[in-house]
Amino acid sequence: MVQLSTSVCLLGGLLGLFLLVPVQMAPTPASMCTPLKTLNDSLSHRRRYMKHNFPINYTIRVHHNEVFKLSNISRMRLQVEGLDDLVLQRLWFQVNQGVLKKIIRVMPERHPSRPYTAELERRFRDAEGVFVQSHPAEVFQQELPESIQDTWDHLTEEPDRVPESRWRYVSPKSLLDNFCHTMHCLFSKCFVSTEEQQDYCSVSYWRKGRKKDLQPESCSRYRGR
Repeated sequence: MVQLSTSVCLLGGLLGLFLLVPVQMAPTPASMCTPLKTLNDSLSHRRRYMKHNFPINYTIRVHHNEVFKLSNISRMRLQVEGLDDLVLQRLWFQVNQGVLKKIIRVMPERHPSRPYTAELERRFRDAEGVFVQSHPAEVFQQELPESIQDTWDHLTEEPDRVPESRWRYVSPKSLLDNFCHTMHCLFSKCFVSTEEQQDYCSVSYWRKGRKKDLQPESCSRYRGR
């Protein structure tokens, strides 16, 4: 009788763990949506701060892997069968951490866009903190697929060891466009709208927005609910 009771308890415990796993491993935990929507609000002002406050054709030097577009996400998904969105989300945070640092670094203390960018970085770090807390520590210790690990290693190289061929010159505005579009793609559940379901990972979706001139510089044909 004792053995039967023990077996039932163990079975119940295992079932409980199985029920918890999908919640812990969900690609976009509900807690992520609030800081991401806050980021989205900040990004809606990027045209003013990243284009109008810079000289025409102004560019900054970034690692070629920091030019992280929707096409990069599509290519990685094709290269790695069954690639988990969580892996790409981790990479997204790593990429844009470097992007924001490089944009701030080129701004003098009194640059009119510096307070905006500093606030954007703060909100980004808030979102990153929630992201880390929303998953078990083991998730961040798992090995990455080889091609993703290569990208990660390049991103974390010391700048003086990066060959000149790996640097790109990109406008701050373009970098934040990429930031915005890839955020919507990888965390799409946080950006639902009353419109018919949108494919935020489609380049044509963003191009359509520009043609219609529907706030093309904001991430937000989405409206916070």
